[in-house]
Amino acid sequence: MSPIVGSPLARVDGHAKVTGAATYTADTEIRGALHGFLVLSTVANGRVTGIDVRDAERSPGVVAVFTHRNMPELVMPTAQGTVYWKRVVPLQDTDIHHSGQPVAYVVAENLEQAQHAASLVRVSYDARTPQADLAEAMDEAYVPEPGLKGPNDITRGDPAAGLAQADVRVDVGYTTPMHHHNALEPSATAAVWHGEKLTVYETAQGVNATKATVAEALGVPPADVRVLSRFLGGGFGAKGPVWPHTLITAAIARELGRPVKLVLSRAHTYTSHGHRPETHQRLRIGAKRDGTLTAIEHITTSQVSRTEDLLFNTSEPTRMLYACPNVRVTQRAVRLHLPAPSMMRSPEVVASHGLETALDELSYELGMDPVELRLRNYASGNPDDDGAPFGSKHLEECYRRGADAFGWSKRDPRPRSMREGDTLIGWGMATAAHTAGGRPGAGARVVISTRGKATVQVATQDVGTGTYTVMSQVAAQSLGLDIDDVDFELGDTAYPYAFVSAASATVPGVGAAVNRACATARRALIDLTVADTRSPLHGVPADRITVEDGILHDTDRRTRRDTVRAVIARHGVPVEATADPVFIPPGYSTGACFAEVRVDPRLGRVRVTRMHGFFDAGRVLNRRTLRSQGMGGAVWAVGFTLSEHTMVDPHLGRIVNPNLSGYLVPVNADVPEVHMGFVDKPDPANPDALGARGFGETPMTGMTAAIGNAVYHATGRRVRDLPITPDKIIGEGGVR
Repeated sequence: MSPIVGSPLARVDGHAKVTGAATYTADTEIRGALHGFLVLSTVANGRVTGIDVRDAERSPGVVAVFTHRNMPELVMPTAQGTVYWKRVVPLQDTDIHHSGQPVAYVVAENLEQAQHAASLVRVSYDARTPQADLAEAMDEAYVPEPGLKGPNDITRGDPAAGLAQADVRVDVGYTTPMHHHNALEPSATAAVWHGEKLTVYETAQGVNATKATVAEALGVPPADVRVLSRFLGGGFGAKGPVWPHTLITAAIARELGRPVKLVLSRAHTYTSHGHRPETHQRLRIGAKRDGTLTAIEHITTSQVSRTEDLLFNTSEPTRMLYACPNVRVTQRAVRLHLPAPSMMRSPEVVASHGLETALDELSYELGMDPVELRLRNYASGNPDDDGAPFGSKHLEECYRRGADAFGWSKRDPRPRSMREGDTLIGWGMATAAHTAGGRPGAGARVVISTRGKATVQVATQDVGTGTYTVMSQVAAQSLGLDIDDVDFELGDTAYPYAFVSAASATVPGVGAAVNRACATARRALIDLTVADTRSPLHGVPADRITVEDGILHDTDRRTRRDTVRAVIARHGVPVEATADPVFIPPGYSTGACFAEVRVDPRLGRVRVTRMHGFFDAGRVLNRRTLRSQGMGGAVWAVGFTLSEHTMVDPHLGRIVNPNLSGYLVPVNADVPEVHMGFVDKPDPANPDALGARGFGETPMTGMTAAIGNAVYHATGRRVRDLPITPDKIIGEGGVR
């Protein structure tokens, strides 16, 4: 039997998605459903002084218009298991904290009627001048209390002394702009009440978190709430927390006694469910002449809202990636009249971009190859945990194999030294690293029917990463069944618990649960077989029985066999097994990223022409889906580095490009062929997950700096203010 795990199987849900059979939240058809549409504030700071909904209420098809005057009261969700990170609930008072805050919710018989009526709502404000410019408010920066990743100010050793001991120092600053998720599927909610019980169809990265949050906000027992999210058109973090529009929709559906569906417009997503905040970074790095790091000081200042101060752009790479005895990382916040930031794929990418760019600058100061500099400071253990060993780490192999595949040895290290005609060519590299695991695990349930078919259920989500497929593979191999005989079901809180699909925790958490449950079912199946007097395997010691392709064999006499279907059919009752959640051990996925760019020195146009990554993600469960995750990270890195930028009017606090015509994401023409390689060695720290680690967020953490470093190598111009746009390449005299 060829292993199912590791095979590059096509997605089991692929046919449903490409044929339109997959039902996303916005596709959900509910008999008698009303449609909602938000009215958003046009000021960023102040309060509502008047709101006229008379024309909207008289508009055809309108059922109701809800404002702070008539909106049902909601409870601020704070209990364990809830994921509501805002500290205000809209439509409960007149205060305005940011532009784009909901001030009214129109409900009509169809979407077009709701949209039209929303345009008729008239709102007056007592508007005050907002503060929306991070650079102008840096003197108000503060260090928040410990948050999701622990303390926001951490010191190891004596950084001041380490800098003083250095032979070479770099002291640099970098800025990154606000970014938005722009998933293909905008957030959507459909709420249906059946008496006192609520069903919520939701674009959720965490159905259980949504269930707990909605239940507390509406004051109903969690057992009376069911959340469904069968398919998700991209998550990227925004759909992990629960946002106000979900709570409001559920409350209004209860108030009206009819189902209500809300699908955010593209523009509404820019202020309704978080973003990656603008940041300013300062790095001071010291090193000896041989490249040995003596100190790193990394201060990151991020925009937060006026009502929340959670930080997501952690500096874990600075603390964990290199063997440096003296390190200080500080996360600062500045309160602005802007929407609350949130998780966004690869939260570490901001810190990684700064760190890996600063190390590139250091390599030029030292006259040392960038790969060699990183190897000289290689950390085999975790510097952030007194050198404790990682479960496994094969980053040295990633450097070597990635460099060989890219042809790094042919690089002329001098900036502006590589050309093809008038085109400047640059090569850059950086390290990728992302923590995975260290989160609550998952449970799982498996039922093998009397037809020999298995159904495996977990209340997890597939955010587009391939969870349906990979978990089907794990189940099939653990059970000894063909992949076509396994049906993996997810996205339903009626199934066993799973953590939010975030922090690269799904593969190690859900994979471990599926493997444990299926192993228990396989043992039960074998016990049934050897106890069955009608089976050819009756009386054979259980440890001699294997199960492959739905057939049970005696390993000593392969011709002595029985089928799973026959065994359970004779038994007459399905075989069932469950697994309870087990905490996911911390993991660390790493890699080496290499990029080539070509720059037109007259126009300042940058083209990424080659991208190579080599990664250690533990055991590869599906090479096709893993490569797809790597490609996704590489594509996003192109946008992060060269084009993506949410622009805010600093005077009005208003986002001015809330659409895909003004917010520039990469398209096919911007992305070259992406080469991905993998070490493929199991991580012994998580044997239940077959040695696999979370990986999806890893590639981007290195590829952005690799592109930026390649631009410097090509042009000799270090652009420290992202995105790297043509004006920054040709400004101040341009490049020759």
